[in-house]
Amino acid sequence: MLFWIVSLAIAAVLSAGLLRAYFKVGGPAANADLQVYRDQLAEVDRDAARGVIGEGEAERTRVEISRRILEADQAGRASEALGRGGLLVPSVLIGAAVAGAAGLYLWLGAPGYPDLPIADRKARAEMFKAERPSQAEAEAQTPLPPAPEPDAAYADLMGKLRNAVADNPDDPQGQRLLARNEAGLGNYAAAATAQSRLIALLGGEATATDYATLADIYVLATAGYISPEAELALNAALERDPKNGTARFYTGLMWAQTGRPDLAFRFWQALLEEGPEEAPWIAPIRAQIDLVARAAGVDYTPPATKGPDAGDIAAASEMSTEDRQAMIRGMVEGLADRLATEGGPAEDWARLISSLTVLGETERAKAVWADAQGVFADHPNELAKIRAAALQAGIAE
Repeated sequence: MLFWIVSLAIAAVLSAGLLRAYFKVGGPAANADLQVYRDQLAEVDRDAARGVIGEGEAERTRVEISRRILEADQAGRASEALGRGGLLVPSVLIGAAVAGAAGLYLWLGAPGYPDLPIADRKARAEMFKAERPSQAEAEAQTPLPPAPEPDAAYADLMGKLRNAVADNPDDPQGQRLLARNEAGLGNYAAAATAQSRLIALLGGEATATDYATLADIYVLATAGYISPEAELALNAALERDPKNGTARFYTGLMWAQTGRPDLAFRFWQALLEEGPEEAPWIAPIRAQIDLVARAAGVDYTPPATKGPDAGDIAAASEMSTEDRQAMIRGMVEGLADRLATEGGPAEDWARLISSLTVLGETERAKAVWADAQGVFADHPNELAKIRAAALQAGIAE
């Protein structure tokens, strides 16, 4: 209610100002100006009669004053016309402005939604974060698909590994192997137990990777949820290595899940821009950072994905022909796979078309161009960039 009271008060003040300016044109001020100009004309005639000024200068002055008299007279007539029009015109203008402002608010705003100052939002996010489910609660609420059954030989090896670790529970290497293989089988509870035991055995020698691996197991067990236990492991990893990519990615995800997209964006922007493109966290960041940036109130354009360019090809000039072709083809295939599965900006589609043409795979380049026309059908400016590459490659008209 307070919002609407303040809004109406502001509208009233602005409307009064508009009305005042509307009716101030000409009026008494214009009539006073006319009298001043007439007095000036009489003064010029007297000065000319006394010989104070020459006739030529007197005539020029009369012309200038006459021009000003005409302007003042026109202003006075306009004021009279406004007066005859009354409040109709200004009322229509003010009404249109108010209606437009109200419509814009109804479109962009949230009528009836309570104010959420930044401090309150942060407090709510902190409360939500503090009260979120534990790892055990989240696992109980997360149905995971059944893990595939291992073949008989691998199952036999796992049985031997479990027995060996049970017989020698203080062997760090055994716990490390057990944690890795249990996670691979989808036995996340057993994997977390083994990884936690490994960290306890290593003590101060446990690395950032050890803690990040524990957090990763927790996250896999909850299908992507960052629990308080996972957060503790992430914090321990970042204390030991602030550059640990896994810990930074999951920490950003944790902030996104707990109502702090501003902090999530800071973590993910740095990771995305640092690369490398083949890092496992790049693809999920690219898929979500637009939403996170908008939620954080940031206008952000992610960097384009990297494919083979002139610099890459030049760097391969000292390789043998076979190695060079293999390297370039591998980079092209990597770019093609990313665009097929994750999409990408127009620049990457154009680069793929050019690269395939260089490799002599014209038919594939045509297929990519056809796909691009469908993907970017609603984005003509982006499609134009791809069309330019297709034209240069000779596969578009």
